[in-house]
Amino acid sequence: MEKVYIEEKEFKNEDFIAHPLEKGHYELCTFTNCRFTAADLSGCIFIECEFKSCDLNNVKLLGTGFQDVRFDSCKLMGLRFEDCRTLLLSFAFNHCHLDLSSFYELKLPGTSFKECSLAEADFTAATIKKADFSGCNLQGATFDRTDLEGADLRTAENYVIDPTVNKIKKARFSLTGLPGLLASFDIRID
Repeated sequence: MEKVYIEEKEFKNEDFIAHPLEKGHYELCTFTNCRFTAADLSGCIFIECEFKSCDLNNVKLLGTGFQDVRFDSCKLMGLRFEDCRTLLLSFAFNHCHLDLSSFYELKLPGTSFKECSLAEADFTAATIKKADFSGCNLQGATFDRTDLEGADLRTAENYVIDPTVNKIKKARFSLTGLPGLLASFDIRID
């Protein structure tokens, strides 16, 4: 099956569950209020695309490429981003729900996760240097052997990050986040 190449197209209110998105390359496209729930986007390449208010919960991402892609106010719960094509992988998230998503072993320096819910997200062995977690809820998120050097977590909430197993050099935290850094030491802060 030959893949399509689509450039600068706007998709609005599309139901890609009933009518699956064609496999192919999408460049400079905008997807607004579209439904992708549990769709198979494997093998698709998205370059400089925007997803706005879309439902992408449980989408399959085997070999999917995201290059400079923005997600605004989207539902992206349960996604396994480690299944994506890693070549030039880069995206930004704003006001998104990424609960239960996995970024296992990905290299995502400078990624922006602004005002996102990342409850139970998995960042095990990920490199997210200089990432921006402004206003994020990280309740139950897993940070294990994660490189957070220079990351900004000053306004993030509910995280537990063990400094003995994660790289946090020059990362920024607020005083209110101190308990999340000291939890592994089993000490009380009053």
